[in-house]
Amino acid sequence: MKKILLFLLIASLLIAWPGGGAAAQKDAALPVLALPVDAEETLSGEIRAKACALMDVNTGTLIAASHEHERLFPASVTKIMTLLLVCEAVEAGKLTLNDMLTCSDTAAAKGGSQIWLEPGEQMTVDDLLKAAVIGSANDACTLLAETLAGSEAAFAGMMNDKAAQLGVEDTHFDNCTGLDDDTEDHRTSAYDIALMSRELLLHDLIRQYSTVWMDSLRGGETQLVNTNKLVRFYSGCTGLKTGTTSKAGCCVAASAERDGMELVAVILGADNSKDRFTAARALLDWGFANFEVYTPENDTSLIGEGKVLHGLKRTFLPETDAGSPLLTERGVGAGVTQTAEYETEVEAPMAAGQKIGKIVFRSGGEILAEHAVFCPEDIPKIDLFSAWLLLFRSFSAQEQKK
Repeated sequence: MKKILLFLLIASLLIAWPGGGAAAQKDAALPVLALPVDAEETLSGEIRAKACALMDVNTGTLIAASHEHERLFPASVTKIMTLLLVCEAVEAGKLTLNDMLTCSDTAAAKGGSQIWLEPGEQMTVDDLLKAAVIGSANDACTLLAETLAGSEAAFAGMMNDKAAQLGVEDTHFDNCTGLDDDTEDHRTSAYDIALMSRELLLHDLIRQYSTVWMDSLRGGETQLVNTNKLVRFYSGCTGLKTGTTSKAGCCVAASAERDGMELVAVILGADNSKDRFTAARALLDWGFANFEVYTPENDTSLIGEGKVLHGLKRTFLPETDAGSPLLTERGVGAGVTQTAEYETEVEAPMAAGQKIGKIVFRSGGEILAEHAVFCPEDIPKIDLFSAWLLLFRSFSAQEQKK
């Protein structure tokens, strides 16, 4: 079976990147996916961006990538981390969706995409999340950040701490919005964004907003239209966030779920909005066409009664771990075989949960998964007193039958 992890190589394509600089920079090629033969015709030429990554949300498997660790400006895709911290705060009870927050002068002064909050204006956390997720509102994000940390700078520290906790290594945040006019250090990578997106999607709260195409605020006076066009036009889309600045180009972290499998496609540095959505759609389409979620189910008929030597019990029935979903190439599950490899005779004492073997799942000779086979109970070693007690009970039972 082909390996699940397909690190996509880089092919050259002469595409001019907009912006200032020397002629050599303008003529620099953007990385384009060079895929295995069976997928090359599907995606060749459709991924026009500086970097990309495709990840399975359930397992965290990186399925495809190009320049995935290159540190780039993420624009408003930054807000994935902002929203992650807000969702965690809501779930921890530090905020409620009905809390009314008061806009500061700093939040109201934020430029870029916004809902035009006024200093002193009050809005619920629920409406601010709508504005941040659907409308990518910088003022709403800043107000949420200030509420949680006291200032945007302090909140950026929280973002960096969370990034370190997640184990991302290519990321540094200077702010909660992704505005990059005054910074050269606010950068991340396609791989890191995929990891952060996966973490955010573990919180069901975000889906209440990221799957919405249109909504409104202020009693209908402020209309919101999702900046992620895939929410409307891509089947199964679950989010997540777009971003655009002159430094970052056009970016998106797009997630979708079909047949129990959820994928997130990250595109950084596309030349225009059409290219970023085309690239995200192509990656998602390819992922759904070629992979699926397979959950190994133990064949319990392979597990028989175990014998215990020198124990208070002579036999026991082993139990097995439940299987976790796996990401496999489509169709692999139909050809999976399993074998039980465990000790049928054990020496007391045995502890509950003590492993005595495993069930091995294979496909084409490759091991897909191993599930532990274990003793479900404590079985003490027999001693002289216990032996006499067992003998007495056996004798008593015989007498009662007479």
